[in-house]
Amino acid sequence: MTVEFRSLHKAFGATKALDGLDLTAHQGELLALLGPSGCGKTTALRMLAGFEHPDSGQILVDGEDISGIPAHRRDAGMVFQSYSLFPHLSAAENVAFGLRMRKVGAAERRKRAAELLSLVGLPQHADRYPHQMSGGQQQRVALARALAMRPKVLLLDEPLSALDAKVRVTLREEIRRLQQELRITTVFVTHDQEEALSTADRVAVMRDGRLEQCASPAELYDSPATAFVAEFVGTMNRLPGRVAADGTVQVLGQRLPVRGGAHATGTVDVLVRPEAVEVHADEHGAARIMAAAFHGAVTRVTVALPDGTSVKVDVSSHRAGGLAAGAAATVRLPERPVLVDPVAGGAGSASAALAGSVSGQGAEGGLAG
Repeated sequence: MTVEFRSLHKAFGATKALDGLDLTAHQGELLALLGPSGCGKTTALRMLAGFEHPDSGQILVDGEDISGIPAHRRDAGMVFQSYSLFPHLSAAENVAFGLRMRKVGAAERRKRAAELLSLVGLPQHADRYPHQMSGGQQQRVALARALAMRPKVLLLDEPLSALDAKVRVTLREEIRRLQQELRITTVFVTHDQEEALSTADRVAVMRDGRLEQCASPAELYDSPATAFVAEFVGTMNRLPGRVAADGTVQVLGQRLPVRGGAHATGTVDVLVRPEAVEVHADEHGAARIMAAAFHGAVTRVTVALPDGTSVKVDVSSHRAGGLAAGAAATVRLPERPVLVDPVAGGAGSASAALAGSVSGQGAEGGLAG
């Protein structure tokens, strides 16, 4: 089942929720819609479910425009953030509720509910009521209920945001396992980048009702198409730089190529991942280590540069012993193409530099990091 959003527009009063969204979820994939609050991701999902209707544009399912079809006839299963279980029904009865509404026989309902509760790892919870289950267990029941009708599309609206961190990790792995086992086309809305990157086949990053980039998690992280994507997905450093006449960028005393090629000169910010920066303790170094925070296998070191800029550097913890706060250090970048972003009010001519990096998406190298 392929789902396509085609030039969707939706406004709530003066607020544009969707501003020409074009996006496709392919057969059997899990597509995550990722973005900050108000970017339009939930509106897009609710339109697919039939709870909202576009001002213009189309929603196609296997090539058929379903924009005018009511929600109960869209053959989609939806899981909400708040579980939305019926408190007076047991887990099995909650799972079987939709089947009962469709006049499926009692024996078949019980059989299907038992199968699905087993599928989500709750075979012993059939007779328990929502108040007798944890949040994670309730969300598993909600997932089983959404799958009970054998929907062609599964819609997940921030289903893990109400759970604690450990349960979230466990349940997102379970959702991914089920989705791959059932091969059901799934659209997953989240504002959590780690959740999106670890779960989805592709991630669509949205901003102000528009699509910024849609790509695999690895491509999105390594080759972001825009500065917004680069900074929203993962941690990013901004380092002052200047694009020279030969199209390279001068940063940290180095001259590096611009990913996609620079089309102008001027002042820019160079965007670099913490794991791409190299830091070395050096008694003659001009930089100074401000802090080192242990994160298990990785230690994040914050370094103050001579111009007052601070940069975050991720190093293997076994190499971080000499990087104590207060120590002098040197910082450098690997010889790889970097993404740049024009500085507002800078030397105006840099405005094409980011466009150059966008057109080079997926080209040689990648974001430094």
